Amino acid sequence: MAKYDIALFDLDGTISKSAEGIKYCIMKTLNIMKKPHPDLSDYSKYIGPPLLHTFQNLCGLSKSEAQQAVEIYVKLYDVDGIRQNKLFDGIEDVLIKCKENGIVTAVCSSKHEGIATEVVKLLNVYEYFDAICGSTIDGSRKEKEDLIPYALEKLKAKGDERIVMIGDTKFDCKGAMHCSVDFIGVTYGYGTIEDMKNAGGKVFADSSQKLHDLLI
Repeated sequence: MAKYDIALFDLDGTISKSAEGIKYCIMKTLNIMKKPHPDLSDYSKYIGPPLLHTFQNLCGLSKSEAQQAVEIYVKLYDVDGIRQNKLFDGIEDVLIKCKENGIVTAVCSSKHEGIATEVVKLLNVYEYFDAICGSTIDGSRKEKEDLIPYALEKLKAKGDERIVMIGDTKFDCKGAMHCSVDFIGVTYGYGTIEDMKNAGGKVFADSSQKLHDLLI
């Protein structure tokens, strides 16, 4: 029996192993803009937050430079970065079980919506989702607290459903807390359990099997 009516899945670090492609495209974007590279060894600093946040706060760009960087990055990722995505082990089985048990599912990602859609198709799991919900290039919809209501509107949620946000970073957790939906933190991704706990997270899955057990 399903424990939730609606499950919102983060993409990077939850469904997809995407770190190397993202790192590569950030570095190439900065090269094109002739900007220095920050230390990119800690994936948790730039996988999870919106791209505008990353380019401004981690890379030290101005707001206008960051907006330019996002446009360059999106074009690069569409050609070079997207092919480096791989599905986390066991996630397809979780998605299959969600559909078999009547859970409405959506990707809810800070990645640009068009790219998120292409990634999900590349991973061959597009058929398991009722909606793909992502950010806008201009930054008008980029935080999880904006994306979760957008996803629920796209899914035509009525307001009385049991809803859970599933993600691997504090940004996913903060968004869930802000929107008053449940949160399951996956610890196999790129964020840290400490950051998720500090953001209010209490329920965690260290594998796809554990995630399955928390959903069904």
